[in-house]
Amino acid sequence: MTPVWRKSSRSGGTYGGQSDCVEVACLVGNIGVRDSKSPDGPHLLLGPDGWRSFARRVKSGEHDLT
Repeated sequence: MTPVWRKSSRSGGTYGGQSDCVEVACLVGNIGVRDSKSPDGPHLLLGPDGWRSFARRVKSGEHDLT
């Protein structure tokens, strides 16, 4: 089964002249996260609990670069 990668509707800001685009996909028992500018590059693979923790931390600003 080919994964269906989705990009957030909030993607599109610029950082260093490039668009910030993170994509996610439901994979067998896991969630995949990748950079849309490099679809064949490395990606994260998170289990359901890891995904919930990661999403919660991103929403809280814990992973902000500023």
